[in-house]
Amino acid sequence: MENYNLKKGIIFGSICIFTIGLQPVISNARPSIIDPFLFGAITALIEAVLFFPIFLMERNKLKRQILNDSVLNKKNLSLIHGWKKKSNFSVIIIIGITFSAVPILLFIGYELAGAIISSLTLKSEIILALFFGFILLKEKITKMQIIFCFLLFFGLIIAITGGSFNLLEFNLGVFFLLLSVGLFTFVHALTKISFERNELFPSQIVFFRNFISGILLTIIYFSFFPLENIAIVLNPNYFVFFLIMGLDYGVSLYLWYKVLTYIQIGKASIIISLTPIVSSFFSFLFLGEIFTIFHLMGTIIILFSIFMIVKEKRS
Repeated sequence: MENYNLKKGIIFGSICIFTIGLQPVISNARPSIIDPFLFGAITALIEAVLFFPIFLMERNKLKRQILNDSVLNKKNLSLIHGWKKKSNFSVIIIIGITFSAVPILLFIGYELAGAIISSLTLKSEIILALFFGFILLKEKITKMQIIFCFLLFFGLIIAITGGSFNLLEFNLGVFFLLLSVGLFTFVHALTKISFERNELFPSQIVFFRNFISGILLTIIYFSFFPLENIAIVLNPNYFVFFLIMGLDYGVSLYLWYKVLTYIQIGKASIIISLTPIVSSFFSFLFLGEIFTIFHLMGTIIILFSIFMIVKEKRS
């Protein structure tokens, strides 16, 4: 059963490689008139609209299974009504509030750091995934994993500083990206706990997360900026960027949560470690970013470190 779940996790994670890898490219391709705050607000609302019917279909499927298979009664009832528990309701609220900030931090970071460095920086997630997995999920961390986490960080420094190791010239976009990674990795670990208890399911989290964050961000945005800015959203030439990012981000999120239902958060992060390659290819193709020798060196070190971490995890 474990292998079956691992196979499913690998399948969903493999698709995530492309959808997540495209995010910084899509973000940086948007017109400058679309600021990160508005971009985050509208894409979240689009994701909520897209996943509301998926959430309802998955919920109805669970209800039908209860009627047809008495063995699934306990598990499915827990999945359907689990959100009512105080602890899970609190998790949903925390997710919604946290991800009101995360997309904005990501979009700002993408813009300041560029798609290639952004994608490499996001690989720091594996370090935090192991940390939060250890603290919150009681997943073991070995000494070798700690060593290769430092090596992974070394690879990030090479790529980010262009081999100069001058941290005084540290890209501000990298700071925003690291902050967002810390926030969403922590929240993913909380979500994994509820998944393991069979009290929440992926489409449910995707819908509520984006519904809460979309409403919150929209209210805040139009409290400070004129309502006339809604014309930016309604302009077909601009709306296509909201729609594409909403689709890509929403699909990525749904697939990621599906991965979390099958395998450990550390392994899940490792599977999608190839996203910098996707980001580099498409950022070169569409944005004209140059993939330097230091990007290559950093990528090799990062991928090797991640491979060794997961190898150690299996042993």
